[in-house]
Amino acid sequence: MKRAAGTAACVLLTVAAFAASGCGLGAGKTPGGAQLLVTRDFGASTVHAWSAPQASGEETVISLLQRNAKVSTRYSGGFVQSIDGLQGGHEGGRPVDWFYYVNGVEAAKGAASTQVHPGDRIWWDHHDWSETDDVPAVVGSFPQPFLNGIAGKRLPVRVECASVGDFACTTVTKRLRAQGVPAGISGLGSGVGAIHTLRLVVAPFAKLTNELALRELREGPRASGVYARFEDGGNSLALLNASGRTTQTLGAGAGLIAATRSGEEAPVWTVTGTDGAGVDAAAHAFDAATLRDRFAVAITSGGGALALPRAGS
Repeated sequence: MKRAAGTAACVLLTVAAFAASGCGLGAGKTPGGAQLLVTRDFGASTVHAWSAPQASGEETVISLLQRNAKVSTRYSGGFVQSIDGLQGGHEGGRPVDWFYYVNGVEAAKGAASTQVHPGDRIWWDHHDWSETDDVPAVVGSFPQPFLNGIAGKRLPVRVECASVGDFACTTVTKRLRAQGVPAGISGLGSGVGAIHTLRLVVAPFAKLTNELALRELREGPRASGVYARFEDGGNSLALLNASGRTTQTLGAGAGLIAATRSGEEAPVWTVTGTDGAGVDAAAHAFDAATLRDRFAVAITSGGGALALPRAGS
């Protein structure tokens, strides 16, 4: 299962002092400005949040967690079993476990092998993975990864628009630059294949036919990691619950803000919709307050923001 990358914890150490403080990388510069968040149910509820977690020397994701929370592991220390008493396993007959993201990106390595860099936002979430155990990128750490990048490396950022200069394109670019992100602008499709560039695509879904990663938004979370699915040629947007069932379908004027990722390539974000009005609505909602701690966000024709996946059966 792919969830190993999201839940792998630190191998237990025999030295008591290290076991008490977490297995970090040892002496070195403490990663200043790092944040630590623990939530459940795809960010719906906050278990604990540290704007300035305790850190000492170079830290790994697991050592930072162990230094600030009560953590238990299983499989000889290979997986996080519980954080502050919240257990992995099953709830209501469905599998639940802990997954982690660094700057909104599911790490490719276990938490004991992932170093914390200055300014990183570490997010652990406990959720149902019955529909998919692989959600490779989320939007809830915005302005990350645009601000600090991935694995300590800041990447170039490009906003690609179906119509350069229109409301949606201009709004998204201004919001990024207001966060200190020097984003470039180009036409739709100009960055396809730019695997080391963080791309934010602004366009109606029907115009994203050349975007392989975004085309997967037609297939649901098992393909895209996003709990929504465009249907009817992109004219409607089905909102899904954690089991992958449709709970609501939006039509004209609906928008979506989501992120996907293929392999080790940089994530591709999209501000999209069922039509131009939907893209404008999504662009209007593109801010830190709306996206915070959300895996993805759907926007209704009236401008309401709906966290994904949706609750309920």
